[in-house]
Amino acid sequence: MKYRMIGTDPKTRREVSVLSLGTMHFGTATSEETSFAILDRYVAAGGTFIDTADNYGFWTGTQGGESEELLGRWRRSRGVGDQVVVATKLGARPLAPGTSFTDNAEGLSAKVIRESSERSRERLGTARLDLLYAHIQDPKVPLAETVEAFAALVAEGTVGLLGVSNHWAWRVERARGLAAAAGLPGYEVLQYQHSYLRPRTDLPGLLSPDGMSGMLGSDLLSYLRAEPRLTGVVYSPLLRGGYVRPDKLNATEFAEYDHPGTPARLAALREVARDAGATVNQVVLAWLIGGDIPVIPVIGASSVTQLDESLAAADLELTAEQRTRLDTAR
Repeated sequence: MKYRMIGTDPKTRREVSVLSLGTMHFGTATSEETSFAILDRYVAAGGTFIDTADNYGFWTGTQGGESEELLGRWRRSRGVGDQVVVATKLGARPLAPGTSFTDNAEGLSAKVIRESSERSRERLGTARLDLLYAHIQDPKVPLAETVEAFAALVAEGTVGLLGVSNHWAWRVERARGLAAAAGLPGYEVLQYQHSYLRPRTDLPGLLSPDGMSGMLGSDLLSYLRAEPRLTGVVYSPLLRGGYVRPDKLNATEFAEYDHPGTPARLAALREVARDAGATVNQVVLAWLIGGDIPVIPVIGASSVTQLDESLAAADLELTAEQRTRLDTAR
């Protein structure tokens, strides 16, 4: 396993593994027994960065919390301490069971931030949240209120690092500017959807009616390049099985990849995988980890076998020629 530092303040920054383990379906679609086995294997392999959210599990008809609760049980049963960094998110929890974050989200008011962070700490069984994200943007609440509420938690010591997910780049920069002007801690970790295939970003529907604010597009990639002290974390790097099931890329959920550039990128990916003696998924993860703008992929797994395939990507070193082939495919 390889590691990198996230955060800049010596009091809150953490060294984490370059592969983060996503636990979205732990406690619901993935049984407790299997979830524990995956978590145990991840930590045994040197993994130290686990990702969850307070709304995970809401699609089963609840308000979420199942993933955090399972992680809390696992941490207590294994005696896991602060050697493992657990990141969670708030703001997208449905206000009522059976509803959705797209039309009934709790939002990012000061009251919600305080109350939701307290619930997350209780479910996870920890006095401090290592990394707390603003899960989705909330245009109804002034950015200053959100910035000050997150900073208050850091000042109290109940939160370490702050992150942001699925926000327009201008809102991220404005929030960070407000924090800097007030001498407050701001967002240091940006989590967005990103993979090797290039998406269309003009399609509405991914967390915003105006376009895909959840995508790590060219504006945010440029932002990360200009601000190297920020960390990019990317979810759905393997497109939920899309690379090994190309037919899925034409489905409604992957409409953003249904364009003429995708076949050429897939062909280059398969060629490099053959040359490297690796799987296509491993090449995607290695490309992300070692890029000119390195990011931390959040890997999902429903079995230990799937996890092991992804973990091997941490040791895969792509050659300069292989990277050029991947980067220039059109």
